[in-house]
Amino acid sequence: MVKAFGFTDYGGPETQEFLDRPPQDPGPGRLAIAVRAAGVNPADWKIRQGYFGREQQLPAVLGLEASGVVLRVGPEVTGFAPGDEVFGSTDGGGFAEQALLRAELSAIKPGAVGFDQAATLPVSAATADDAVRGLGLGVGRTLLILGVSGGVGTIAAQLARARGLVVIGTAGDANRAYVESLGAVHVRYGEGVAERIAAAAPDGVDGVLDLVGGDALRAVAGVITDRTVLVSTVDPVTVAELGGSFLTRSTTSGTLAALAAMVDSGELDPHVTHRFPLTAAAEALALVESGHARGKVIIEAGEQKP
Repeated sequence: MVKAFGFTDYGGPETQEFLDRPPQDPGPGRLAIAVRAAGVNPADWKIRQGYFGREQQLPAVLGLEASGVVLRVGPEVTGFAPGDEVFGSTDGGGFAEQALLRAELSAIKPGAVGFDQAATLPVSAATADDAVRGLGLGVGRTLLILGVSGGVGTIAAQLARARGLVVIGTAGDANRAYVESLGAVHVRYGEGVAERIAAAAPDGVDGVLDLVGGDALRAVAGVITDRTVLVSTVDPVTVAELGGSFLTRSTTSGTLAALAAMVDSGELDPHVTHRFPLTAAAEALALVESGHARGKVIIEAGEQKP
């Protein structure tokens, strides 16, 4: 049996528990892997809460991104073989000793990239990449990132700076030094945030990437007049009310390979700040659910040699 961490009903953390499941055979387009690391994302607890619907068969295993070693490949899969070190997106189920990856959203892990770093790329880094590329801002333009100190914001700031953008990011005062280490200008969130953004960007901002939503997004909407460059990854309702758009995803295996190459070359640092063993998966998810995790949180399983 394979140990996994998931939930037995929709709701709060009280529905979470460890599950024993038989190893899964990979179907068409899937890879079965021995998990080495899994990224923890806000979407994980939102799935458990039922925010994205309640049609999933329960109990269900959590975890949308993982890295590990290929055990078996399913039908119609090319480019992967048992023994390959890989990373990619799951259909859910990364918080486990074994998981299934979607081959079309997976890539070979470069040898010098750790399993922990690779596990941050399929969801967090790919989301950041889709957003920064999708906004299409030119060199010298100013991008405002709401919630810059989390997993997606950390990557988005670095990708934007690599494209020659000026980055302003909102975060708490405790994260000022961290935000500045990403090459971004820190602005404290909370009352008066729009005025502080205006002071930090006297010529205005050219694009907004929202990673927070709700009132935090409404508070800054006035800093930009062209709402076609207002994009949210978390709140489709509010961003639509404000005339912006929800992020359109365009990630491919090629995207993931390119992001891994940037990590390999030192151009991109996922900033893995918290590592938990699989036995402490509840604590890892609680940290992300608190909204105060800096950088990226991962869960580790098995050997951790890169």
